[in-house]
Amino acid sequence: MAEVETTPARARVETRLDDLVRGNRFVISVVFPVVGAVLLVASAESLLGPLAYNPYLILAGVVVMRLPLVAGVAPLLDRRATAALLALTLYAYGIEYLGVTTGWPYGEFEYAIDLGPMLFGAIPVGLPVFFFPLVLNSYLLCLLLLGGRADRARVRLPVVVLAVLGMDLVLDPAAVSVGFWRYAGGGAYYGVPLSNYLGWVLSATVAVAAFDLGFERAGLRHRLRECEFMLDDLVSFVLLWGPINAYFGNWVPVGVAALFGLGLLYTDRFDFDVRDSIPGLGAR
Repeated sequence: MAEVETTPARARVETRLDDLVRGNRFVISVVFPVVGAVLLVASAESLLGPLAYNPYLILAGVVVMRLPLVAGVAPLLDRRATAALLALTLYAYGIEYLGVTTGWPYGEFEYAIDLGPMLFGAIPVGLPVFFFPLVLNSYLLCLLLLGGRADRARVRLPVVVLAVLGMDLVLDPAAVSVGFWRYAGGGAYYGVPLSNYLGWVLSATVAVAAFDLGFERAGLRHRLRECEFMLDDLVSFVLLWGPINAYFGNWVPVGVAALFGLGLLYTDRFDFDVRDSIPGLGAR
């Protein structure tokens, strides 16, 4: 495993970020998504008045829930990984803008609300914060589930792509239900058209290949072993979008979200003690 060059200042920042996440796991990965689900449903039901769909509140909540993944990946960011992330950022902005303006490759859709500041008035500036975790969480979970079989690219890559598609099977119906975006003419899958998932085959393949080239699997596996919270963002995903889908009666996405939850339990990634994560309830 190649060593990532670091400096004392970088090491201190990474250690503090680890400590911040480790000391607040329950709040970050359970409280935030549960509260977020309640607020999004309340917004969709017109119960929050002027506070409904506050773009900066949405973006801030998403950033907080991403902290475990950011902290987990930060020590692995060498030049190659950073270059892969930058290239993928450009791709994400480009393909999303193309999708909004032309309808290709996802089908005709538009953002119904602002998810934070909007680039060109069309796509979120924070798009990578929404997009990257779908791919990286899928990649990390599949590394754990596949074990030694993940060393074979012909096994690893298609399985991760399928996992990314699975995450979007959960995300898109819930996002349509709460009014994040909408597809012209709706779609057969809870308002989402088949074209969206055909487009995601392309985007997921590109993104998975970029992560696969950018990050060393040995480094990811080592970090997964030593960093117990590295998949907490996937916990947040299940607890945010699963209940939202259930509220709107999107039962297939609920089932898919449950499968991800079972994967987390099987790999022992939903393992923190609540008492240690809430001030005043720790062991005496």
